Amino acid sequence: MEMRMVGNSGLEISRLGLGTMTWGRDTDTHEAADQARAYIEAGGNFLDSASHYGAGDSERVIGGLIGTLFRREDVVISTKAGATYEAGELKTDTSRTSLMSSLDQSLARLGTDHVDLWQVQIWDEKVPLEDSLSALDWAFTTGRARYVGISNFNGWQSARAISLQEANSAKAPIISLQNEFSLLSRKVEVDSLDCAVNLQRGFIAWSPLGRGALTGKYRSGIPADSRAATPHFAHFIEPYLNEKPRRIVEAVSVAAQGLGYAPLEVALAWVRDFPGVTSAIVGARTGAQMRGILTSEEIVLPDVVRKALDEISL
Repeated sequence: MEMRMVGNSGLEISRLGLGTMTWGRDTDTHEAADQARAYIEAGGNFLDSASHYGAGDSERVIGGLIGTLFRREDVVISTKAGATYEAGELKTDTSRTSLMSSLDQSLARLGTDHVDLWQVQIWDEKVPLEDSLSALDWAFTTGRARYVGISNFNGWQSARAISLQEANSAKAPIISLQNEFSLLSRKVEVDSLDCAVNLQRGFIAWSPLGRGALTGKYRSGIPADSRAATPHFAHFIEPYLNEKPRRIVEAVSVAAQGLGYAPLEVALAWVRDFPGVTSAIVGARTGAQMRGILTSEEIVLPDVVRKALDEISL
């Protein structure tokens, strides 16, 4: 798998990252290990998590695989802090105290003394940005995080955070932005992605398959074993099941049929090779699904197909 440098830093990650949002809840330890094994055998090295995924279980599962499935030094582990879901409601707290506590808990669950990339997961209107950024400095200077980044910040928020850190060489440099990006969610192109490109930061795309809709599995309804059929994910996927997303999914499916590929391969290749994208985070329910996703590594979209999808999805 192709490796890419994260912005102007020394961190190198694979162009596909392994998302672990469902690990420990919808994906048990056995299936998680099967996914990780397939991913690592394909040459991937980037595992992405967050403190609240599965109420911490995602990180616990990753921690259990260290030393049994892979060596700690062979993988890049990324996690995030600052957001939780309580009774389906998003709660944010990016205060210095909360972030520091969250990272120490993450490290305990992961069973390691550091993460390779630690990110503030969300912009919090209640907390001064400088307070949040001071937690990144603490993590960086104490060695708890080798690199730091931000996630789900818009363009001006990202630029502000980056500039504040750059103003003092003693502060931890922000090396990456992580945002949703797919054929169904393109607003970051002239916002966060544009910021990343112009300031030479890495850009990590989450949900490049449009929260699963771009696989085409919802074209004829909601399968009983899909995320959209689960109470905790239904609201997350529902926005991509209306008329406009359906038209885009149909276009991707037609393009895939013409090329002899699966829709997910076309959709993922479009994001993976988009200018400025460092890595695209992919998740799966089973190891078999992960192996199917990894076949996208074998394809490159013809320019005429990429251009057509660009136009249709705007």
